[in-house]
Amino acid sequence: MDGRKAKAPAGMEEGNWIGPTILDEVQPGSEAAKVELFGPILSIVRCPDITTAMEIENSSEYGNACSVFTNNGALAEKVITMASAGMVGVNVGVPVPREPFSFGGINASKFGHGDITGHHSLDFWSDVKKVTKKWEKQNDSNWMS
Repeated sequence: MDGRKAKAPAGMEEGNWIGPTILDEVQPGSEAAKVELFGPILSIVRCPDITTAMEIENSSEYGNACSVFTNNGALAEKVITMASAGMVGVNVGVPVPREPFSFGGINASKFGHGDITGHHSLDFWSDVKKVTKKWEKQNDSNWMS
């Protein structure tokens, strides 16, 4: 998906706009894989197995968030345990900074005092990992699906 042809909202034509973009077969050492891209951009790094994926994830200087989509509890626990990220989603996208999700990264993704919600905001000298899991299939579709 190429978002370079996105139209600016009316009255905002002087800005820089990008639409949803998918970058596939991104190489682990490339800028698209190493830099935190904020925008509607998904960089896909293909891996032969979960161990390789976690090695790539843990080689990043950042530690904001990661997600795993699976029905295998052992695999989910492996990602939760191995991930060097402040937020881990299991069967949910990256937990967003609003209730009911916690928010805060570790490593170079830690900002200020770290987590901005709940009692973890007091532990700003710690690297706290927040885990959000969803195992039951939902029949409806909403922002938490």
